[in-house]
Amino acid sequence: MPDVVNTEQALAWNGPEGSHWARHQDRWNAVNEGFDEPLLDAAGISGDHRVLDVGCGSGQTTRLAALRVPRGHVLGLDLSGPMLTEARGRAEREGITNASFVQGDSQVYPFEEGSFDAAVSRYGVMFFADPVAAFGNVGRALRPGGRLAFVCPADATLNGWVAAMASLRDLLPVGDFGRPGLPGMFSLAAPDRIRDVLAAAGFTGIGIDRSRAYGTWGRGAEDAAAFLLGTGPGRHLMEQADAATRSHARRVLTDHLRAQEVADGTVRLLSTSWLVTADRPTDSSDGPWTNCSRSR
Repeated sequence: MPDVVNTEQALAWNGPEGSHWARHQDRWNAVNEGFDEPLLDAAGISGDHRVLDVGCGSGQTTRLAALRVPRGHVLGLDLSGPMLTEARGRAEREGITNASFVQGDSQVYPFEEGSFDAAVSRYGVMFFADPVAAFGNVGRALRPGGRLAFVCPADATLNGWVAAMASLRDLLPVGDFGRPGLPGMFSLAAPDRIRDVLAAAGFTGIGIDRSRAYGTWGRGAEDAAAFLLGTGPGRHLMEQADAATRSHARRVLTDHLRAQEVADGTVRLLSTSWLVTADRPTDSSDGPWTNCSRSR
C-alpha cells in the first residue's frame, strides 16, 4: 500500500472493524443502500466516464457505478484489505469487468492528475486527519469540470441508530457520538463545515441537500440489537461493562428496537444525511490545481 497518513484509521480498518464490515457487507448495504441511487444520480455518471469511489469498502457503490458507465471504468479505493478482498470477489462473481480496487489512503494517494470524470463516496470521507488536504488530493484527480458527489451523516440526533444506542446511556458510557469538525462519523455534520472544507480544497459550485432513507438493521429486534452491539462502537461499549450490565443493556436495546419493527418483522431505522456535490473548476485559476486535461 502506498504512503498512509491516516494511520489510526488504517489500523482499525485492517483489524477487527474492517473484518466485521467485510463479513457483514450485505447487512451494511441493507442499512445504507437507500442512498445509492441518489448519490450516483447526483454524480451524473454515464457512458465512458471514469469514476473514483473514495472509501469504497466492500464495493457496493463501485459496482453500481460500473453498471452506469458500461464503456468507462470505476476505481474503488479503500484502506481496508479485508473489505477490498470482498469487493474484488463480489465484482468477479457478478461479472463486472470495468471496476478495479486498490488499497490506499485517499488523502495522499498518488492519483494521475485529471484522470477521473467524477468521484463518489458513500460514507467514506468523514475520517480524514486533514480533510482539506484529502479533498484537495481527490480534486486534483478530477479533470477540470469534474464532479464530486458524496453522502455523509447529518446531525447525530437525526439518525435512528444513534437514538437506539442513546437508549443505553444509563448503562454504558455512550458519549456524544463525535463532534463536527473532529475526525469521526459526524465530522461533516455541519453544512458550514462542509462548505469551508470544500472551498479551501478548491472546489466550486458546492451544493448540500438533506437526504433521508430507511435502512434495514435486522430481521427482528433481537437480531438488530445483536448487530448494533457487534459493531466497533457497540463492542467498545460492551467491553467496559460487567456481564450483568451487558445482559441488561441488550434487553434495553432490544426493547427500544421492537418499536421499530415493521409489518414483515424487520427493524427499519431512518438515517438523515447530506448529499453533497461540488465541481473542480474548469479554469485552473479558480482553484489550487494546475491545468490539466484528459483526451476523450
